Amino acid sequence: MRLVRSVRRVRSVRSVRRPARLLAVPATAVTGALLLAGCGSDSDGRAELSVRAAYIPQPVSDTMAAGFLTIVNKGGAKDELTSVTSATAGSVTLHETVGSSMEEVTSLDVPAHGQLVFKSGGNHLMFEKLKSKPVQGQTVAVELHFAASDPLEVEIPVESATYTPKTGH
Repeated sequence: MRLVRSVRRVRSVRSVRRPARLLAVPATAVTGALLLAGCGSDSDGRAELSVRAAYIPQPVSDTMAAGFLTIVNKGGAKDELTSVTSATAGSVTLHETVGSSMEEVTSLDVPAHGQLVFKSGGNHLMFEKLKSKPVQGQTVAVELHFAASDPLEVEIPVESATYTPKTGH
């Protein structure tokens, strides 16, 4: 009987060791994957911002104008648009449309690997207290300020009052 018990003990030890060896392979693979994930590009840890499809419809008012654009973030970290400045206006405010009314907001998120779209009927810039009325063919210089990234300087073209961009905003 003693011999049988010894054999059983050996089998139980082997059966415990076998799964441990089998688990070592996936554990090593997971560890390697995590190490490689940590070796990503520099843009994975920060926002990488650019602007496209910017325009201002020629305003009908002498005191206010709206602005539209898309902020693209190719980086791996989100950022936040906190303000916009322009020498053309006394102030530039951020607005979002909720239902049928527009509301001023203090900031808007720019998601990682995503975009923040300003379009008619949605998020938009309001140029208030215009120092001079922008006309079609001109450009308006603006500076976009972010929570983490350096400011972006953008020359926004002034389009006709009825302009509809091909991008849909």
